[in-house]
Formats: sequence, C-alpha cells, structure tokens
Amino acid sequence: MSKQTYKVCFCFRRRYRHTASVAPSEIKTIFDNYSDKGLMTVDHLLRFLTDVQKQDQATREEAQAIVNASSSLLHRNGLHLDAFFKYLSSVNNSPLAYHEVHQDMDAPLSHYFIFTGHNSYLTGNQLSSDCSEVPIIDALRKGVRVIELDLWPNSDEDGIDVLHGRTLTSPVELSRCLNAIQTYAFDVSDYPVVVTLEDHLTPKLQAKVAEMVSEIFGEILFTPPPGECLKEFPSPASLKKRIIISTKPPKEYKKTTDDEDVVKKDRSLGDEEVWGREVPTFTRKDTSDDKVCVETHIMFIQFHGAFHMYKLVFVSFLL
Repeated sequence: MSKQTYKVCFCFRRRYRHTASVAPSEIKTIFDNYSDKGLMTVDHLLRFLTDVQKQDQATREEAQAIVNASSSLLHRNGLHLDAFFKYLSSVNNSPLAYHEVHQDMDAPLSHYFIFTGHNSYLTGNQLSSDCSEVPIIDALRKGVRVIELDLWPNSDEDGIDVLHGRTLTSPVELSRCLNAIQTYAFDVSDYPVVVTLEDHLTPKLQAKVAEMVSEIFGEILFTPPPGECLKEFPSPASLKKRIIISTKPPKEYKKTTDDEDVVKKDRSLGDEEVWGREVPTFTRKDTSDDKVCVETHIMFIQFHGAFHMYKLVFVSFLL
C-alpha cells in the first residue's frame, strides 16, 4: 500500500491509502460524473477543471494538453479512469504548481496566511544536528516566506551564532545565514521575506546584529519613513522584494523596573502579561498625540499564535 496526494477543488489536498495502480472509490465517482462510457473527453475534462478544480480561466487547449500528457498515443481523444487518476496524482496537478497569484495582494500583510519555516537553520533533529545556511536556502527555493533564526552569543561572547539553544546543535555564524537570505530570498517569489529573530543577546550584541542586518540587506530591508506612525501593516504588494525583521524584546529585559520611559500600551490585548514590558530605551513617545511612533531602523512584528499577527511595534537597535 502507498499514499497518494492530489488536489481537489483547487485549494486543498486529499490523501488516501491505496494500491498504487488502483483509483480509490472517490475518484471513480468523480470520473463517472465527468465521463461517458468510460471516457473523459477533452470537453468533459474542461468541465471538470472549471466545476471541480475551480480553474475558471481554463481553456480547451489546456485540457487537450493534459490529455496529451496523461494518456498514451493511441488515446489522445480523452482519458480513461487510470489516465485520469494518473493526472490527479501527477506534478501537473500539484497544489503548489500554480505560481500565478490571483488574490488581491493589496490588503495589510496581517490579512494573509504565510508559508512559514521553523528552526530554518537545522540540518536534522533539534537536539544534536548541525546548523547551516543550506536548509535556509532550500526553504527559500521552496517558496518559504518566513525564516526563523535563534540568536545566541558565540563562545567568546563577542559575536553572534545561530543555533537551537541549550542543545548539542553545532552553531553557524549569523552572517552566513543573513547572506544566504539576501542571495536567495526572491528566487521563486517577489513577495516579502520575514526573518524572525529569537533574541538571546545583550544590548551590545543587539547593536551588532542591527549593524550587520543593515549592511547585508541594505535597501531591500524594510524600514518605515522617519517619524511616520503606521496604523496597519503594509500590503504584500507594496513589500515586494523587501525583507522584514520580526522579533520581540528578549526575556532578559522583560522584568525591567524603570517606568519613566515605558510607553503605555493598549491593555485590551494584555500585552504586558504576554510579552513583558518594552525595554525603556527601545521606545519613544510622540507627545503630539500620545501614541508610539516609529523612529527605527528595523521592523518588529509580534506574533500571537502560529500565523496570526496582531501588533506592530517599531524599535531601534541603533541607539
């Protein structure tokens, strides 16, 4: 027995266990509904593409091309059940095969699901594998739009390593990871790449990271206009070929007792209970309207849950 994965209704996948050469009953039912006397003609297939796969722009020429690719030279007039099943299970029907973006991409970034990586630098398991920029490159080539890097001081505490903290994973230098992202970020998509930094650094090393990020990413690093308050996320369309830095204050600074410069936040989301207070020197109050304004070199997005972005905070490492 083996598993086959294929797309149905354009936007989701179904997985069945089956003997590799035999179509499951669900596929037989679909085939019967879009065929006549055991043959799915080009016109039948076109109707299947529009009705079931929701490919409204599909043409008869495209349906004929599918028949040509999925059937033998002797049966170019249509698909039999086995050929139809072969097509459903082929790369020509992969859910990820359609790179054309047809949705509205002008809404705020927080309105979209994002193809997200986790511990993107690991070559193997999370306990003892090597850390490397190679998995990051592989992820970007697959279309991943969020890369996670865990930042720790190196053994001499004068540089930054990327590794899975408090494990036996071997580190990789942060600069190698950033350079890989800069080189391969937009190989398969122009839409923005979010680099999530899990920060375990001292302020001195944070400043070093900010300098490194600014130098390596240069003009493709997203930074808001000086002095401008952003009330919502920019859109994916406006952020094409831009890199965004996402993080939150490290745990080491959550228990600050200095209240003089701490900007009051909206308590409706319970931010201080969830994240701790902001580092006082990391924020600036705009006295004109008593709101936190951007005065920064790096954009930070705080995440609550796997994909739900709920609060935008701008902070400057470069003090």
